[in-house]
Amino acid sequence: MNYALVDGRKIAARPGLKGQCPVCGSEVSTKCGEIRVWHWAHTRRRACDPWWENETPWHRAWKDAFPVDWQEIVHRAETDEKHVADIKTERGWVIEFQHSHLAAGERGAREDFYERMVWVVDGRRRKRDWTQFERAIKEGSRYLERPAVWLVWIDESALLKEWAESRVHVFFDFGFTDLHCMLPGSADGRAAIMIASKEDFIESHIRGTYDFSCRADFKRSKTIDPLYQAYGFQRYLARKACSRARSRF
Repeated sequence: MNYALVDGRKIAARPGLKGQCPVCGSEVSTKCGEIRVWHWAHTRRRACDPWWENETPWHRAWKDAFPVDWQEIVHRAETDEKHVADIKTERGWVIEFQHSHLAAGERGAREDFYERMVWVVDGRRRKRDWTQFERAIKEGSRYLERPAVWLVWIDESALLKEWAESRVHVFFDFGFTDLHCMLPGSADGRAAIMIASKEDFIESHIRGTYDFSCRADFKRSKTIDPLYQAYGFQRYLARKACSRARSRF
């Protein structure tokens, strides 16, 4: 973890500090070497949150794009189960950054636990992922121009196959200025992909305009409802695009 409680205050890891784990309350100390990202670790036991993974510079860069007060927030369910969310916004959205492979069962458990959440997935973990993903886009079909939405074949990409069953937005980060967002609700072996800039993704959460109020369903006719958008400010364009698209069927 990047932060622990020192005298009741949320403090970033620095050499020589000792603090308290915000989840279990046990003692943690800093690990500040030259190779790994500086972090806090439990002194006498393994990490108390089984969902926690070793962080990379990619994780840290994404977390630091958001206010410190939103980072590593303990989220508690009614059952008293607790986990540390990478980011939890003022509006209650949880953003989870995932670098390593994640088993389908754990992914589903996290989505059930957090409910109002989105994923940001590191698309550079494997060398072939961008090549496969790009081919899926090229061989897919452009369904809408504004906002740009593609229907792509899931089997063309290992990354898409791993995340196709997710029930929330999944944003793939391939290291570009834009993210590729997979909308939930895949059907007939295809998924809907739209483009969202990193800047807009971050700013929409900071401004509180990120909205998930519209629902997307894949139809047997292999079309989608384009009213389902990640950002509130895109709704007007989406409604216009929806009207144009429906007139073609």
